[in-house]
This record gives sequence, C-alpha cells and structure tokens, in this order.
Amino acid sequence: MKQGCLGSLFHYERLRFMEIQKINIRGVYFANVTMDEAAAYVEERLLRGETTAIYTPNPEIVQMCIENEAFYETVNSAELIVPDGIGVVKASKILKTPLKQKVAGVELGERVLDIAARNGKGVYLFGGKDASRTESGIGVADQCIPVFEKKFPGIIVSGTRDGYCKKDGEENEETIRLINESGAEILFVCLGAPLQEKWIHENRSKLPNVKVYLGLGGSLDVYSGNVKRAPKLFIKLGLEWFYRLLCEPKRIGRMMKLPKFYFGTWIYKLKKK
Repeated sequence: MKQGCLGSLFHYERLRFMEIQKINIRGVYFANVTMDEAAAYVEERLLRGETTAIYTPNPEIVQMCIENEAFYETVNSAELIVPDGIGVVKASKILKTPLKQKVAGVELGERVLDIAARNGKGVYLFGGKDASRTESGIGVADQCIPVFEKKFPGIIVSGTRDGYCKKDGEENEETIRLINESGAEILFVCLGAPLQEKWIHENRSKLPNVKVYLGLGGSLDVYSGNVKRAPKLFIKLGLEWFYRLLCEPKRIGRMMKLPKFYFGTWIYKLKKK
C-alpha cells in the first residue's frame, strides 16, 4: 500500500474513535471542539452514514432557551452543537468549564461544503429570499451556486428552496418532497433561530437520504455576497456582533440579549456557589 493511502487510513482510523466532550453552558450542551475537530467529526459520521444535526448557538440563542425552556429539548437534540459567538466562549470561562474556541457557523458551513465536494455528496440549500425579493431577480440560494462551484470544484448543489414558503401544511410537504427527490445527503437550513432548529427537529425523520443537517441562519446571504462578514480585526477582537449592529441598527432589540446573557451568567455562577 502506498504511503499516502496508509496516511489516509490512519487518519480515518483516528476519526473513527473520536469522542466529543460536551460542556453544559447554561443548559445547552456544547461540543468542546476546534474548527478542525468539528469538521473531521462531521466528515467521519457522513462517511459512515450516520445522521448528524449541527446547531450553532450564539448567546442570543442560548438566552432564547433560558427564556423558553421548551427550546432546550430542540437545541440539545442535535448531535453537534458548536459555539457560534465569542460570548458563549467567555461564558464557558466564567463557569470554569472553558470551551476550546469559537466555531463560527458560516465557516463550518464552508468546511462542510468542501467535504461535500471532495466526497461527491449532494447539497440542498433551503432558505434565503426568493427571486421576487432580490434586486437581481435570482433567489439568494440560487445566487450561491456559481460561488460554490468556483470555490469548491466538483460541488453538487442538488436543489434549492427559498425560505419564504410555509413551514407547515401542503407547502412544507412540498419542501420535503423536493429535498427527498434531489437525493441530497447534506441539507443547509437557513431560516434563522429558532425556526430552523425547530424545522430540523420536526422534519428530519421524513428525510431518509439526508445525513447532515446544518442550521445556519443568514449564511446564504453571506455566501452569495449579499451580506459581508465583519473585517478580520473585528472578528479577532470578538466584536463581530458590534459590526453587525453598526451595519443593521434595527438589530438593537435582539442585541440586548447579549448583555442579559453575559451578566446573567455571572449571577448564575454566584447562585451555584
């Protein structure tokens, strides 16, 4: 056997025995992983045919769980939960159960796209504005296709569905039918929290072909180029949330959950003593 093949075999054997430590941050069980470890875990399970739902809670989503305890069950049902927000990592340090690092959902999504391209796995994109709501007259999910084809040679986008269809009744059954007929094994569900997590939780049993589900909020807007991520300096300083607020002042109501979560974590810690 060639050395390269041996290397791949050893890498795969290592992945097979990868165990993910879970850390409880305010009731949400986050995987204590780096970006590389998260991507490797997803690829391992995909190649073994094991179903994996991936949620990427930030402080706002954890606060949703705190304020609506029924949402805990939905979020914690995922096989992989990663901290998409420096606030969650800071909270883990406050609670003396530190997570390794922030794992940005938009970046993990790109890693999964690379995995899909390398392994010939079809991807279905569900979310974003439809053609009637964009300046170009092309739906956001469809705008992602040429971007993906250029960045991930060999990528197979099996189908798209905008996020403005109804999530119940006949329209939802139509969505399920389209995804099943596409044969896609990877499904991006970009509807925003908590809708995307609830949709995956309620519908995954109806999608036998899908092995990887990702709840990725507004990621399709970023991938398509309609929304720009924060400059690297903001990301490095943990101020990506602040950049988004500067760009979208109307988010101020949602952003108020950030200090509520942060100071609430200190109070939570003191009460546990």
